[in-house]
Amino acid sequence: MRTSMWHVHVIAGCTALALGAVATVAHAGEGERGRDLGREVLAVGDGWGAEGAGTTGGSAADGEHVYTVTTWDAFKAALKAGGDAPKIVKVKGVIDPVAEGCASFAAPGYDFDAYLEKYSPENWGLDTDLSGEPADSPEGLRAASAAAQDAAIKVNVPADTTIVGVGKGAGIRGGSLQIKGVDNVILRNLTIEAPLDCFPQWDPTDTATGAWNSEYDAVVVYGSTHVWVANNTLTDGRYPDSTLPTYFGRTYQQHDGLLDIVRGADHVTVSWNAVEDHDKTMLIGNSDSAGATDTGKLKVTLHHNRFEGVVERAPRVRFGQVDSYNNHFVVREGQSYGYTFGVGISSQLYASDNAFSLPAGVSAAKTLKKWSEAPLTAENNYVNGRRTDLIAVHNAEIPAETLRSGAGWTPTLRTRVDPPRAVPGIVDGRAGAGKVR
Repeated sequence: MRTSMWHVHVIAGCTALALGAVATVAHAGEGERGRDLGREVLAVGDGWGAEGAGTTGGSAADGEHVYTVTTWDAFKAALKAGGDAPKIVKVKGVIDPVAEGCASFAAPGYDFDAYLEKYSPENWGLDTDLSGEPADSPEGLRAASAAAQDAAIKVNVPADTTIVGVGKGAGIRGGSLQIKGVDNVILRNLTIEAPLDCFPQWDPTDTATGAWNSEYDAVVVYGSTHVWVANNTLTDGRYPDSTLPTYFGRTYQQHDGLLDIVRGADHVTVSWNAVEDHDKTMLIGNSDSAGATDTGKLKVTLHHNRFEGVVERAPRVRFGQVDSYNNHFVVREGQSYGYTFGVGISSQLYASDNAFSLPAGVSAAKTLKKWSEAPLTAENNYVNGRRTDLIAVHNAEIPAETLRSGAGWTPTLRTRVDPPRAVPGIVDGRAGAGKVR
């Protein structure tokens, strides 16, 4: 292995911390047990991400465009380096853009107690939103603080890039990966802790009693094509919703999505991930009014993922042809649970050969949620070890939301389909970061 230092002319505008980071040149065959994950590509036929030219990420990177990073600043610098050349970015250890705490983003004069005082329902009411507040108001200062966090934690992932964790302890805490308007990206072997919005906005007009609204998805695929997200753990981590405080009688919501695939994104495979402890987990399509960008797009495959302790949206689908097979959905005793599959406008969901582990008192009818009239295929799924017709059970127990069967297409881009009764044993031991085989 050859190592070299990054120089100012290579990564313009970087901080001193990033400039001092070491970029390592990896060669094929390097890594744990002689394996270099950065050089691996999505297999032929492995889901929608394999359509057309397939997904190869930065596997073709030359030695000068392979980087190992140990800080958030170095990570951002590596993604900017090298122009349009394919690149591999290896994350070693845990990197964290919020390591210094939320206070580091606060605008001068921002005072949360003053915010609560001014906008409490008793003082402000529930009829007027905060959009007209001036820059020097508590809301204006909150917005300025939020803008500082936004700039710090979001990072754009370029085309032809592989991001991969090194070993079993690699991760990203509090960052937001923006895979936006590019082609050919791979994200693997990382524990990704959802960003915690330091400055949620109070909206008095959201529902009858107001609501706190937060920003920042852990990973967003926006208008991008050929993306493979695999062997990661995506989670709320240290800050599950159960730990969040309450103000004005509403949860101070500091999380948004874990993995959203939106706005014309297409040909995506999501496989062998552990998705844990989150509320609004995954949107495939984020608006009923996005037909102009989303019709004919949002083709996504989900397979061999473990979803545990999630409340809803695993996923919620609009417009797309989404193939979900051989996933294990685990609902814990006593957890909040809304649904698994959300059936949205013009969606074409094909869900088969999945396994559900549901506690006593949670019916299989709740695995499906009808948001719009859109037929789906749901066949050969098993609940607690027994084959279950999810649509029939749903329609029998929730007749006001009757679903129609028949997605109108049959997936062809699948590799091996495991028997659904075997899925828990197969997936639970292999899904998630640090478990690449």
